[in-house]
Amino acid sequence: MSRLLVSSLLALLTLTACNGVVEDTRPGQPVKHRQDAFKAMLRSFEPMGVMLREKQYNADKFAPLAAELVARRDAPWTYFTADTLYPPTKAKAEVWSRADAFEGERQLFFTATDALLAAAGTGDLAQVQAAYDKVYDSCKSCHRDFKVK
Repeated sequence: MSRLLVSSLLALLTLTACNGVVEDTRPGQPVKHRQDAFKAMLRSFEPMGVMLREKQYNADKFAPLAAELVARRDAPWTYFTADTLYPPTKAKAEVWSRADAFEGERQLFFTATDALLAAAGTGDLAQVQAAYDKVYDSCKSCHRDFKVK
């Protein structure tokens, strides 16, 4: 019985080790904090996209989500320090080797999210859709150049 239990535990540990999950064990866990901050932004952004894609736009629900996104957008950037290019990061080395371009992408994102918030305040679906698309395109552009797929 104990051999079966030990064998089962070893098999479970082996499977767990193979799942590809790498934890951030560095002091302060900057990569984890950065990833968590992006996930928090996504929790505001994705419901807006669902609303628009499913043709269920509700200005009263959309506007607070846009405000949340703007409120959360500052969080990840301070965690892109020079010593954070290690697993579990999904950032490419280009974040640091092309820092000016990365900063440019960040500024485009800020401009796009400001425009989204302003459009959300109008309640006009056409303006909201166009502004949402610009934020989406900003994310996609930055991911293309600076994030490992």
